[in-house]
Amino acid sequence: KNVSSLSDKKLTRIRNQKLGFIYQYHYLLSEFSAVENIMLPQLIAGKKRGIARERAITLLSSLNLGDRVYHRPYQLSGGEQQRVAIGRALANDPQIILADEPTGNLDFENAEAVFSMLLKQSRKAGVAAIIATHNLELAKKLDRIFLIENGSLLSV
Repeated sequence: KNVSSLSDKKLTRIRNQKLGFIYQYHYLLSEFSAVENIMLPQLIAGKKRGIARERAITLLSSLNLGDRVYHRPYQLSGGEQQRVAIGRALANDPQIILADEPTGNLDFENAEAVFSMLLKQSRKAGVAAIIATHNLELAKKLDRIFLIENGSLLSV
């Protein structure tokens, strides 16, 4: 679907309901717990609070964070924060996840764990994941790799 002529309101709705975003720096809201950070996009989409909470808790459990549901970002490790960000991206059952260096600020062990969890969750949900990374070892786990250098597509 061509979205270039849609209104800002319609584009916002598409971003909220069809796309999930994961950034290098998770951008969790510090005043909210892990469960609340995952509930927020659902509430914006109009889901009832109880349904949003149940979905958030289910996602946190599937991300091995069932014991961290009510922790705030400052109480979580970098890897845990990034897993909350993955949960937030999956909260509204998006069709596509866009991830920009989702493991860029993590040590190797946490990067490996978070990347594997992102792939597992996106495949389980049947979601296309477009992941930008400089980590070629992690990229080898993807179904398809596109190499871009100096703004040009070099290989597929």
